[in-house]
Amino acid sequence: MSDVVLSSRDGPVLTLTLNRPEALNALTRETTQALRTEVETAGRDPEVGAIVLTGAGRAFCAGADLKDANARALAGDNDLGADLRTNYTPMIRAIRACPKPVIAALNGTAAGAGLSLALACDLRLAAAGAQLIVIFVRVGLVPDAGSLFFLTRMLGLSKATELAITGARGVRRSTRPVDAGGDGASPSAGRRTTPDVRLDQARDGTGAPSRSRANAGTRITTAGSGRGDARRPGSDPRFSREAETGL
Repeated sequence: MSDVVLSSRDGPVLTLTLNRPEALNALTRETTQALRTEVETAGRDPEVGAIVLTGAGRAFCAGADLKDANARALAGDNDLGADLRTNYTPMIRAIRACPKPVIAALNGTAAGAGLSLALACDLRLAAAGAQLIVIFVRVGLVPDAGSLFFLTRMLGLSKATELAITGARGVRRSTRPVDAGGDGASPSAGRRTTPDVRLDQARDGTGAPSRSRANAGTRITTAGSGRGDARRPGSDPRFSREAETGL
């Protein structure tokens, strides 16, 4: 367990918490690598039945840490394509390939690559007022970390394009499932909760595997759904184009 990603167990349910609240849990190389390691380790652990991913403080994840990226660019390390291939894509692939259900408990804002992180999970539970933002256009970047790959499949090409080119800010209000589209201008997160019950619901069974259900049945369903095949046709080209067009 690292300082930037905290890990705790409650029976077969493992909770991973992004732990940079002072930076709204923005992602650095250390964070992406630590999260990937934790997910891959949990996937191999027979005692873990399900994984809950959440954030410390008032945000789930604000995306890439631009201060960190700018500091690296000033030091001459400005190949964003290499950063995607080395850090972000492997992190997303680890979640998609995990044989255990992964649930995003959205305690607050999920923006940019932070939204991609939530979309890569199997289920999403959102606190009331959580904001979901495809924010890349606001900082002059191409949507990456699988954002367009997931959004086009969940919401359709037209809505995904709208979100990508406007960077519209959406606030989670409805309780419609994620593949039904969003309410307002945001992609739907799944279910709405209040912040104080969000993690309990994710762990105990409101739309997520409970301690009694985080078992072989959920793992077989997850593996059999096809979503665990991170190398399926169509996935690799999209991630490759993201890296090639990173600005």
